[in-house]
Amino acid sequence: MRKKIIITTIAIISITAAIASKNHPPAANTNSIACTADMQKSIAGKILRFHVLANSDSEADQNVKKQVRDAVGAYIEPYLLECENIEETRATVNDHMDEIIAVSKETLAANGFTYGASAELTHTDFPEKTYGDYTFPEGNYEALEITLGDGAGHNWWCVLYPNMCFRGSVYEVVEDEAKENLKEVLTPDEYESIFDSGKYEIKLKILDIFR
Repeated sequence: MRKKIIITTIAIISITAAIASKNHPPAANTNSIACTADMQKSIAGKILRFHVLANSDSEADQNVKKQVRDAVGAYIEPYLLECENIEETRATVNDHMDEIIAVSKETLAANGFTYGASAELTHTDFPEKTYGDYTFPEGNYEALEITLGDGAGHNWWCVLYPNMCFRGSVYEVVEDEAKENLKEVLTPDEYESIFDSGKYEIKLKILDIFR
């Protein structure tokens, strides 16, 4: 009986959310401080992103994109742990760029892909993107960008500095240490502008239902 009630409750929540979403387009996030253009530029100057572009949107290309991400992450993370600021992170990435490209190509070849890979530190225009509990505003950001083949498929990204990419075993689950590091890098207003507190409110409400 309890199982039926829980299933019914979930169904009602899903239907209600779908109706609300249709009638009221969701805001980007539920923070209390709007991110201005000047604030976006300030945030962009304090973080370094990691960007992997898949060859295409085929299932195989999307899967190998994740394998390249994992392989490069496993290679570069020990070096990133020694970096204390964005300048050191940038220098470390540049110092190991040849190895990053080699790891990417080796991963592709090991999985039977014949197209190549390139990597560079570059400035790229990003749309508004959400990673874990954070929504980063649209704008131009510096990024370690790895392009696989034609680079025409959906991409994957995270924040390389401060390191929010490789802290946990599950990507896009931002651990407390990474959150604290981000707080130290950004001003209180900048942090508040990208932190989506609404996700926590939703999670807590759902947990309350099952208590």
